[in-house]
Amino acid sequence: MGMNLAQKIIEEHLVSGEMTAGREISIKIDQTLTQDSTGTVAYLQFEAIGIPRVKTKKSVAYIDHNTLQAGFENADDHKYIQTVASRHGVYFSRPGNGICHQVHLERFGVPGMTLLGSDSHTPTGGGIGMLAIGAGGLDVAVAMGGGPYYLAMPKVCRVNLKGKLRPWVSAKDIILEVLRLLSVKGGVGKVIEYAGEGITTLTVPERATIANMGAELGATTSIFPSDDVTLTFLKAQGRQEEWVELKPDADAVYDECVEIDLDELAPLAAKPHSPDNVARVRDIGKIKIDQVAIGSCTNSSYMDMMKVASILKGKTVKPEVSLVIAPGSRQVLNMLAQNGALADMVAAGARILESACGPCIGMGQAPATNAVSLRTFNRNFEGRSGTPSAQVYLVSPEVAAASAIAGVLTDPAELGKIPLVNMPDKFAINDNMVVPPAPEGVEVEVIRGPNIKPFPVNREMPDQLSGVALIKVGDNITTDHIMPSNAKLLPYRSNIPYLAGYCLTPCDPEFPKRAKDNGGGFIIGGSNYGQGSSREHAALAPLQLGVKGVLAKSFARIHMANLVNSGILPMTFADEADYDKIENDDELVIDDIRKQITSGNELIIHNKTGNYDIKAGISLSERQVRMMLAGGLLNLTRAETPE
Repeated sequence: MGMNLAQKIIEEHLVSGEMTAGREISIKIDQTLTQDSTGTVAYLQFEAIGIPRVKTKKSVAYIDHNTLQAGFENADDHKYIQTVASRHGVYFSRPGNGICHQVHLERFGVPGMTLLGSDSHTPTGGGIGMLAIGAGGLDVAVAMGGGPYYLAMPKVCRVNLKGKLRPWVSAKDIILEVLRLLSVKGGVGKVIEYAGEGITTLTVPERATIANMGAELGATTSIFPSDDVTLTFLKAQGRQEEWVELKPDADAVYDECVEIDLDELAPLAAKPHSPDNVARVRDIGKIKIDQVAIGSCTNSSYMDMMKVASILKGKTVKPEVSLVIAPGSRQVLNMLAQNGALADMVAAGARILESACGPCIGMGQAPATNAVSLRTFNRNFEGRSGTPSAQVYLVSPEVAAASAIAGVLTDPAELGKIPLVNMPDKFAINDNMVVPPAPEGVEVEVIRGPNIKPFPVNREMPDQLSGVALIKVGDNITTDHIMPSNAKLLPYRSNIPYLAGYCLTPCDPEFPKRAKDNGGGFIIGGSNYGQGSSREHAALAPLQLGVKGVLAKSFARIHMANLVNSGILPMTFADEADYDKIENDDELVIDDIRKQITSGNELIIHNKTGNYDIKAGISLSERQVRMMLAGGLLNLTRAETPE
């Protein structure tokens, strides 16, 4: 019985465990990446572990999220990250060099290697044949120190692409179709592995777009083979020596199979407010639009930008539409400037943003009140744009550009013949904005600004957990709900005590006060609690407020891991009817908690207010049980690391 591609890479990197779906395994990590929104805390945690220098093949710190320097806070964080990276052996990608996933794909990604990143869209690297996984900052810090990464062995879902895309249909439409078929929960516990004749027609940037939005499926990661297409891309980047062929065995076995006929696809859009709320552009109709934003780690490659420039050339953006464009990397921006495409965009009326995440993470360009915004991004959660009333649609660059000209949502096929855009034989290579670390043994002063505060660390698990139900929320609560990430709050990512004052305020503005007044307590959640970003702050802020546990119908993978890492107990309702019975302010007590979590996968919560018991499931490995008892991963790592 043959192995699929994901299994092959996992087997090569396996440190512990057996490769049975659902069982805990650990794998060796070759590369790590961080970005500045999550990176400051990740490096504070790395320092706390006490290992002097990273032990990975390559670790890179990117500045791409908090680039708007309205005060000293972001600049201070950047200086801290640059100096701590230099001291500990991490490469530093300066502000303006580009979005972490785009730059990593261009300059550092290696087929067959493992990549762990403190950003949920790290699976972008699957477009080049990496096993690239998003995780919380503490997991990345441990990996930088040479520790393995622990995860449940995923199932592998084969998505078979047959046929070839028609003109004006793009890679974005492929992943939107996958989301339509599988939903935002359909990838949980799975690797999505792409195969079939259709993949040979997709460039590496197109594959990366698809792998990137696998995060919206809840998948562990997504991956494409490393083939001649991959080699062509690496040659153009001057990195052909890093290519290796990678493919599944001819008789590979998969846990699930999905087939998509590329010939049948049409331009699609994800309607508000979920990436899986997908319909054909023509079926949605010609709705009036107010804003178009093109960029993000999903659709900001050179190929994407050239398609947009070709559509805009010689035309004018509708006066009622604000069009902003952010090339994904300095490499892309340089090439657009050199070949005149940038001038075509500007002449059409586009506003050019710096090569950074920008509006995708709420850092600027918030739409007007009640505005309709078309975005080539990966998430359209309510309020993520910075405007709670905005109606955000996710579309391809082709749809975005055509609609900006028309002033209404437009199928680009109406433009007629599609412009021809070819992959360049050679990309413009200039790595002078990547700063190598100081040589080992050279002393580097780490500079810490006044906004950098100590992160909260939990205490050892007591014998009893008790507290009130602080809040009860519904299904698909995102990390944007739990820890908002807008332009006003992003500068405080290194200041957890300040951020905690905004925890869960989109759901209840009084939550932080209630948590403080009650000395902490429990959060009650629906299904898929914690979907979205990998931001560890969605666990650290509740920890700062004294949250002891979260009782939900189900959890998103990364957020559940972050809760465990912080020593916050994630529990699931054994009977979902109990979710309906529990009320805000109910007093909950878990007696003999240490004994209960050690002895099995079920525990008893007593609702003292209602005088009844709730059975809850806990899905913890032996290592995670030790982690919970110790009060989190940092405490466990310190306890189990030899002097």
